[in-house]
Amino acid sequence: MYIRRARTRSNATGEHYFSYRLVRSERMGGKVKQVTLLNLGRHFPVDRPLWPALCARIEALMAGQASFFEVNLPTAAAVEAERIVAQLQMHRVPVASASATQAETAPADEVDIQAVDVNSLELVRPRSVGVEHTGLWAMSQVGFTDLLIELGLSGPIRAAILGAIIGRMAAPGSELAAHHWLDQCSGLGELLDIDFGRMPLMTLYRAQDALMKHKDRIERTLFNRVHNLFGLDTTVTLFDLTNTYFEGVAGANPEAKRGRSKEKRSDCPLVTLGLVLDGSGFVRRSEVFEGNVSEGKTLEVMLKGLDAEAGALVVMDAGIATEDNLRWLREQGYRYLVVSRERARQFEAASALPIENAAGKTVSIQRVDDEDNQEVRLYCYSAQREQKEAAINQHLCQRFEAALQKIADGLTKPRTEKRLVKLHERIGRLKANSQGIAQHYDIELLPDASGEKVAALRWTKQPRAGTRLTHPGVYCLRSNETGWDSERLWRTYIMLTDLEAVFRSLKSELGLRPVYHHKKLRVDGHLFITVLAYQFVQIIRRTLQDHGIQGRWSSLREILSVQRRLTASFRRADGGALHVRKATRPESALAAIYQALNIDPLPGGVQKTVV
Repeated sequence: MYIRRARTRSNATGEHYFSYRLVRSERMGGKVKQVTLLNLGRHFPVDRPLWPALCARIEALMAGQASFFEVNLPTAAAVEAERIVAQLQMHRVPVASASATQAETAPADEVDIQAVDVNSLELVRPRSVGVEHTGLWAMSQVGFTDLLIELGLSGPIRAAILGAIIGRMAAPGSELAAHHWLDQCSGLGELLDIDFGRMPLMTLYRAQDALMKHKDRIERTLFNRVHNLFGLDTTVTLFDLTNTYFEGVAGANPEAKRGRSKEKRSDCPLVTLGLVLDGSGFVRRSEVFEGNVSEGKTLEVMLKGLDAEAGALVVMDAGIATEDNLRWLREQGYRYLVVSRERARQFEAASALPIENAAGKTVSIQRVDDEDNQEVRLYCYSAQREQKEAAINQHLCQRFEAALQKIADGLTKPRTEKRLVKLHERIGRLKANSQGIAQHYDIELLPDASGEKVAALRWTKQPRAGTRLTHPGVYCLRSNETGWDSERLWRTYIMLTDLEAVFRSLKSELGLRPVYHHKKLRVDGHLFITVLAYQFVQIIRRTLQDHGIQGRWSSLREILSVQRRLTASFRRADGGALHVRKATRPESALAAIYQALNIDPLPGGVQKTVV
């Protein structure tokens, strides 16, 4: 066995380059011929002086004679030897003479009895396959790979796209982290017959660029196929925004702006992701906006060109429900169900309708019809929400009063600032940072005889009617769908909480944050891969829900990630070696998932190599 370098010419570009092959000499019919065992590509990383030792290491590994502590190669070359052996075993390539070697291709359920030395057992190259297997299944349900072929994308780019998306599903992180995961941790390459270890990191970035080039068609086609797969009802449209932050200044991205971070990272530049979803939680459209975008200005951009059904109901929260947006929805023929922006709260328990939510708790709803504006308002009261808001109110009041008391105590100290104008400024800053709780306090600064300094500070608490302090646990929904009853409207609004769960999944389970790229195209590509990963996760979860299997993706991923493919190597009684590569048997929870999805519980099959 040896490595051969051959000069090759590209038919596409006419470029001349060198390619490397692992070759074995065999005598056939009285002649010696060179048989290529494996094409090593044009970027073979091992220096020429190490080739003989590398080949010896490969033969020792295949024969089961390599020692754990044998170190006769640099680390990079030793890793390359292990990679080559894995490729040979994956393709069942013979490495010795034809008379001494055979590649077993018999089905796994056939009886195959061989005499081996049990004490020689070695278990090598464990790779995860559970998430990878289910991810490929989800893609097959909507013909995602076929769609990439229709778009004219090359084989390496298609493989990189699948690797980037499933990497986001299994091990959320940056593209650099995904590249490491595909090479060192995942068995996806075996399932796709791709060696991700030889795929340059730049190919993953080019895969992002290719996705963004065809984003609109991919998004539209994928949703239509999901719609046909599950028979979705698209009459309800959910819309909301979230943002994520950059690691670094992101100076090359015009969308990176400082604003209010929902992860409390206002010290970093932000970028905003808007999603339009159907009532089942599948993404219809995504769009990236500047980090400081006003939520109210994004609705028209997102819904234009969406081809929503006439009269579709748009559900959104108060941040987007501006009067201008509601007017535009009416003009375009949309219905809407929104969280009202009105500050005044009201609730009459006597005229309220009790409704039981999914948790078995009661929500009371008071309906008020506005015939002049052809709208309906639902004033909703929840005891659980009241408990939460009451605790927030108590905390804010205690903090505000403690700050006032600190100012009052300072008036008795000689070196404390007592000028009336300065204390008015200090009180003003305190009110600005009080999150609205200051409106419930009457504050009085009492001047001394000179009128320029403050002698005392007094305050009284006077809760204002119709606020969170007097009506905790109350919120208002507003809709122009006057034909629905109160319960149907409220249960439709609850879908918006599912959208919040989508954003939590994107950010915490699928690696939406943070963003390490700086260029706009790469940032948009990173976010779009996360959205695609979510779509396939939703296909899996929706199918499992139909079979009674519930759970967040993080919980399902823990179950799936346990399964590994590994190689069991033995020394045979005749001095040869036997290598069997197979997936571990799924445990009960994983077997139930595979059964619900109707997929093979042993991904990758069984591969045997006899040397």
